[in-house]
Amino acid sequence: MSALTAFTGARIFDGDLWHEAAALLVEDGKVEAIATAGDIPAGAAHIPLDGASIVPGFVDLQVNGGGGVLLNEQPDVDGIRTICAAHARFGTTALLPTLITDTPEVTARTVAAGIAAKAENVPGFLGLHLEGPHLSIARKGAHDPKLIRRMEADDLERIATARGKLDALLATVAPESVDNDQITALAKAGVTVSLGHSDSGYRAVSDAVAAGASMMTHLFNAMSPLGHREPGMVGAALDLGHLNAGLIADGFHVDPVSIGVALRAKKGPGRIFLVTDAMSTIGTDMTGFTLNGREIFRKDGRLTLADGTLAGADIDMIACVRFMHAQAGLDLEEALRMASLYPAEAIGMTGRKGRLTRGHDADFAVLDDDLAVRATFIGGAQAYGIDRTGK
Repeated sequence: MSALTAFTGARIFDGDLWHEAAALLVEDGKVEAIATAGDIPAGAAHIPLDGASIVPGFVDLQVNGGGGVLLNEQPDVDGIRTICAAHARFGTTALLPTLITDTPEVTARTVAAGIAAKAENVPGFLGLHLEGPHLSIARKGAHDPKLIRRMEADDLERIATARGKLDALLATVAPESVDNDQITALAKAGVTVSLGHSDSGYRAVSDAVAAGASMMTHLFNAMSPLGHREPGMVGAALDLGHLNAGLIADGFHVDPVSIGVALRAKKGPGRIFLVTDAMSTIGTDMTGFTLNGREIFRKDGRLTLADGTLAGADIDMIACVRFMHAQAGLDLEEALRMASLYPAEAIGMTGRKGRLTRGHDADFAVLDDDLAVRATFIGGAQAYGIDRTGK
C-alpha cells in the first residue's frame, strides 16, 4: 500500500493511549499519524471501521504451527506461509515460527526455509525460533530426549551464520547444554538467547545472563520452580531485571493466581510477555497430530502426549489477551501490551513493532466489542477479514 490511506471511525490504541473516533493514517506500509476526522489530508483513501477498535498487531515469539501445519513436519516456505496466515486470523501480525528439538537435517531445512521466507516477504514472518536441541533432559517436556544434545562448535557457527540472514533469530537453550562462552558468542552475533527446558539453579542462570542471555522461555513450564532455599529458574526470571520472559496464558500451563504473583514480582526493565506456543491445530478442527513420530492428542483445549504431558498449546493470541483480561484481571491495555509491545521489545524490534505511532510498521488488528478479530493488516495490507469497503 503506497497511497495515503485513512482507517476511519475507530477507537485506536496506540500502545500507550486510546484515541476516540480517530483515523489511523498509513502510507508505504508505515504509520503516518493518528488524526481526527477533520485532519485527514484531502485525497486520502478511506476505509471505514465505525464502532471497531484498532490495536497494535500481536507479536508472537513462539509458534510451532497453525493451519494444519507443524513446522517440524513441513520445514519449508509454504509451511511458514500457512502458519503465518493461520495466526493472522487471530490478530498476530509478526511471529517466529518455532522448531521444536529435531535432527540437524530438519534444523538446516528450517533455517533455509526461513531465509527463503524473508526473501519472499511472507506476510507476518519475523524470523525463527530454534527451541532446542540444546536443552536439559531433566526438563524435556514434550521434546524428544533422543534428540537433545550439547551444543558443539558447528552448531554455534550455523546458528550465528543464520542470524546474519534473518531479521530475528531466537534460540532457546539450557545452561546444562551450552557454556557461557557459547552464549556470549551467540549474543554477539545478534541471536536472542533464551533460557528454558532447564533444571538449573539461580546462580547458573545469573551467570548465563551475564554472558548474554536475555530471555526465559515459557515461564514456569519446563523449568526448576521457585523454592525457599533455591530460587531456581522461576526465581531467577523474576529477580533478574534484564530477563524478559514468555508466558503461555491458556489456563492450563499456568494458573491465573501464579500469573498474578509473577506479574507483581517481576523486576524490570525486563517484561513478561505473551506467547501462544501454538501447534498445528490453530484454525482447524484437527483432533491430533504427530511430533517426532509421537502422537499428540487434542481434547478440551489441551494438547498432550499419551502420558498426559502438555505438548504445546491449543490457543491463539487474541484468546490469550482475553484470558489475561478476564481471568487474570489485567487492564485491557496491559494485556494488549503483553501481546504486542513487550515481545517486540524483547526481540529488539523497538521502533518497528508493537506501537501505532509515526514510523512504526502499519501492523494492526481490528477488534469488535467482544475482543474478537474482525480484520488484520500487515504493513497496511489486509491479511485477514473485511474487504476494502469495511464490510
